[in-house]
Amino acid sequence: MEQTFASGGTGPGIARGAVAALADEPLDWRFKAAPPESWGRTVRQWLADGPTLSSLGTPLLTLDGAAVEHNVRTMADWCAKAGVALAPHGKTTMAPALWQAQLDAGSHGITLANLPQVRVARAFGVQRILLANTLLDPAGLAWLAGELAADPSFAFLSWVDSAESVRLMDEALRAAGAARPVEVLVELGGPRGRTGARGVDAAVEVAAAVLRAPTLRLAGVGGYEGALAHDATAGGLATVREYLRALARLHGRLASAYPDDAPPVVTAGGSAYFDLVVEELTDLPDALVVLRSGAYIAHDDGFYRGISPLARAGGEAPFRGALHGWARVISRPEPQLALLDAGKRDLPFDEGLPEPQRVRGGAELTGTAARITALNDQHAFLRDAGDLAPIGAVLRLGVSHPCTAFDKWTAIPVLDSADAAEPKVTGLVRTFF
Repeated sequence: MEQTFASGGTGPGIARGAVAALADEPLDWRFKAAPPESWGRTVRQWLADGPTLSSLGTPLLTLDGAAVEHNVRTMADWCAKAGVALAPHGKTTMAPALWQAQLDAGSHGITLANLPQVRVARAFGVQRILLANTLLDPAGLAWLAGELAADPSFAFLSWVDSAESVRLMDEALRAAGAARPVEVLVELGGPRGRTGARGVDAAVEVAAAVLRAPTLRLAGVGGYEGALAHDATAGGLATVREYLRALARLHGRLASAYPDDAPPVVTAGGSAYFDLVVEELTDLPDALVVLRSGAYIAHDDGFYRGISPLARAGGEAPFRGALHGWARVISRPEPQLALLDAGKRDLPFDEGLPEPQRVRGGAELTGTAARITALNDQHAFLRDAGDLAPIGAVLRLGVSHPCTAFDKWTAIPVLDSADAAEPKVTGLVRTFF
């Protein structure tokens, strides 16, 4: 039986054998986090020796394994309590092992942003994929048609936001001889937002075009509220609510047009406003509401720490920052200026600079005047740490915006606890960007 994205059913949703095989990948100089002592050995062999953080060099990015487990469990429990499905955005990590952890915790599928990411997911057997974008590449659509024809259990869903995009998709799929229709959501946008039809009436016209295209199947509506606000002020939250109410109206306008074989999908929800999505959309009749939050798995010590619903609401167990940078003081050319050996090539900087947290084996820096004021390609400028950060000291840094952290590392060591005196390396997360 051919699956739709909204179909029920249980199972891992990913090829566990393919994920497990990553432990048999040999390590070498291609992985900048892997120390020379690991080269020529598999990940499994290296981990069997019980490496610790002190055996790794700098610059470095690590994951706190306990924090990741907490975040996965917390989000899964939150969604279950709210009565919504979760298809976490896999672009955050592009790490099949972390996708597997999310699916094992109950996620409905995996969201992705472009065709190369979808191909990675299919290489690891991901069964339900939501492409939060419009796919118009004819070669890509031909590949997708082949994937859908070869695997009846593969469910794929993408977006459209104009009659022209519908026409181009239909044309390419016809040329490819598509045997299964591609499920699509009508994307609703907003003023000064990103993609998406501007207004409910325009979106209804897009849906009408989908209904006329034999290679497409109208599966619901969706969009991204995070493009319309960037803070948790009253004005920002009101803008998000207004958008979500428009998405609900669009769903109501299309209720009679949906096929009868599966519930329609209504999807929104990044990592900043998923609480508002639940408040505004969960009363929709006969709809599968799908959140697409992705950053929560690693959370951060910056942007999401300040805007996350679990931080804003109070009383809930908040997510924990699981990503840490590690950098060494290599120069103190001025009394209150130190240069660290990690920069833009190593750590995220687009939603806030890293924050100094502690010196390994030494002082706590949180709450002091110490701060990172700039990043060059390979250096961080640490100011006002003084003698707390002497030359040779290794600093732990909190980072902001995990979506631009994972892409800088092809293999990320997992620590049992970044707070331990001597953290143990318990895993190595492979990424595919």
